[in-house]
Amino acid sequence: MSTNVLRTAEGWWVVLPQALDSAQTGGTPTGRAVPVDTKAVTTAELIADRDAVREAALSGEVGTPVSELALLSPVTTPCRVVAQMVNYRSHARDSGFTGDIPPAFFRKASGSVSGPGEAIVRPSHVKFLDYEIELGLVMGASLPVGTVVDEGDLASYVAGLVVTNDVSAREVQLTKTQFYESKSYPTFTPTGPYLALLESEDFAHLLDLRLRLSVNGEPRQDRTLADMIVRPAQALTLLARFQTLDPGDLLLTGTPGGTALKAPPKPVEKIGALLPPSVKWKAFFKSQARNPHYLRHGDVVTASIATPDGRIDLGEQRTPVADAHGEQR
Repeated sequence: MSTNVLRTAEGWWVVLPQALDSAQTGGTPTGRAVPVDTKAVTTAELIADRDAVREAALSGEVGTPVSELALLSPVTTPCRVVAQMVNYRSHARDSGFTGDIPPAFFRKASGSVSGPGEAIVRPSHVKFLDYEIELGLVMGASLPVGTVVDEGDLASYVAGLVVTNDVSAREVQLTKTQFYESKSYPTFTPTGPYLALLESEDFAHLLDLRLRLSVNGEPRQDRTLADMIVRPAQALTLLARFQTLDPGDLLLTGTPGGTALKAPPKPVEKIGALLPPSVKWKAFFKSQARNPHYLRHGDVVTASIATPDGRIDLGEQRTPVADAHGEQR
C-alpha cells in the first residue's frame, strides 16, 4: 500500500488515514498525520530517507488532524517540471486531433509550483484562464539520457505520485505558440496535497486511477488513466532520449478532455486558416469570450486522483481563483 506524505513549514508528515479521532463519536476514521523525524528539506532528500517515513507510519502516535495543518506543495523547488502534451484520447478529440498523436513534451518553470490550497492568481493581461488536472510522477532515481524504462521498471525510477493542475493562459499559448510562458506564471502548477510514496506492487494499479476536476462543484473532467495515449513507462523512455531527470523532479502526464478550451468545428477552422493571423485570433477569442468555463475571480477548483478501492489516494486539492492585485473582471 502507498504511504501518503504531507509537507508544512515545520517539516514532513505521514498521513494515518485509519487513525481514530477521539473528538468524534462512533469511531469514524479521519485523516491524521504524525511528523517524520528526518533532516530532509527537499523532496529528493525525503525520498532518500524512506526509513524515517516508515518509522513515523508505524510509530503508533495519535497524530494531528490534517485539517489543522497548513499544507505546502510536497514537491519542493527548484526542480525540473516537464509535461506531456495531448496525452489523453478524450483531450485529443476536444483539441480537434485525428489519427496518431505524436508524443510531445514541454517544460514549465518550477516557480509555478504552488500549494494545494493556495490561490491560482490570474495575471492582469490574461482573460482566458484554463485548468488541466494531471497526474504528476515524482522521480525517485536519476533517469540518464538513453534510459529505456519497461513497465516492470517503473518502481526503480518513480517514487511517488501527486495531483497537479496545469493551469494555462490560453491566449498566450495560442497566439504566441508559447507553452513555457503560458503555463509558467506563479501559482500555475498547484501540487498536492499528498505525495503518495508507492510500493512496487502499487504500480500494477496505475490504470485504475481516476482523475476528477470540478469548478464550483460542477464536474468538468473525469477519466481514468486507461484513456492515456502514452503511458508512464513509455513516456519516461521517450523523454530520456534527450532529457535527464533527477530525484524530486516532476513529470506531468497530460490531461483528459473537459478543459474550457476546445477546437472550433472543422468548417470554422478551415475558414479561419484562410484569414490573416491577427484577424483569425481576434475572431476566435471573441467567440471564446462567450465560453463560461474559463476560470474567473472567486471560482474554486477541486481536483482529486484516486483508485476506486482507495489503495492509492492522492487527496483533494481545493484552490480558489483570484485576480492579480484583487482586480476583478
